[in-house]
Amino acid sequence: MEIRLLRYFVAVASQQTISAAAQQLHLSQPTLSRQLSDLENELDTTLFIRGNRKISLTADGQYLLKKAQEIIQLTDKTTANFKQKDETLSGEIYIGAGETKGIQVVAQALKKLLQNYPAIQFHLYSGNADDIMNKLDSGLLDFGIVIEPADKQKYDYMHLPESDTWGVLMHKDSPLASKEEIRSEHLDDKALIISRQTTVDSELSGWLGQEITNLNIVGTYNLLYNAAQMAKEKLGYVLCLDRLIDASIDNSLVFKPLTPKLEAGLNIIWKKNQFFSTAAQEFLQELRKTIENGYESPQ
Repeated sequence: MEIRLLRYFVAVASQQTISAAAQQLHLSQPTLSRQLSDLENELDTTLFIRGNRKISLTADGQYLLKKAQEIIQLTDKTTANFKQKDETLSGEIYIGAGETKGIQVVAQALKKLLQNYPAIQFHLYSGNADDIMNKLDSGLLDFGIVIEPADKQKYDYMHLPESDTWGVLMHKDSPLASKEEIRSEHLDDKALIISRQTTVDSELSGWLGQEITNLNIVGTYNLLYNAAQMAKEKLGYVLCLDRLIDASIDNSLVFKPLTPKLEAGLNIIWKKNQFFSTAAQEFLQELRKTIENGYESPQ
């Protein structure tokens, strides 16, 4: 299976018509149609449902689209890291991170790196630990910043000098908004919105003293900004990390910490026996220096 054919396939899936995809790819329509037929023959399946106005994907086509996008991204990532001009270090660094203020130490290391090597580019992907680990395993990311707890057995890692505090984000008129701290019994009968990250469940279950599934979970979230909008509409209490949504700016929301205090440490992880590009190696060295030189967390 050629990368060229996968690019053609992705273009048609995106444009949903042969004519539009052919124009984008600077090919004739008969040529593109023949290439797609060759791809279907090679895979011995039907990838498209050809309608009167547009083309849609079969179940096999949808599966191939996801894999083709990953393959193309990995190919482009690998090619970019070989394109170094003269003696100037270049290349691309792919970093995945959960929502955390602790990303600041990574930002400081990247800033120093780009000052020394301005031809380097970095790409950030936001997601929870499950998303990030999947992309690390697929080779689509070089590094992942994950919030504890996280299963790091498959990875090498470095602890970051930051931690986040768990608490509850809620509307200012909520019954719990007047409390200085939130105890587990305060949440027993409340509508809760929790992170979709699977490992967080066990951490919160330990703090709550019971299984998360025993509580009134009305929703889950992947990115906190969207969950905060649910809290503004009084849909529930959002269990989340502090400092991600500035409740002092949005006066309709308040954040209250859990007690006993529950903190989440941070680690940067990468695949064991990873072969890094030169750019990724330099980033890791710069990050170590940033930490060793006494990184101070901004207030």
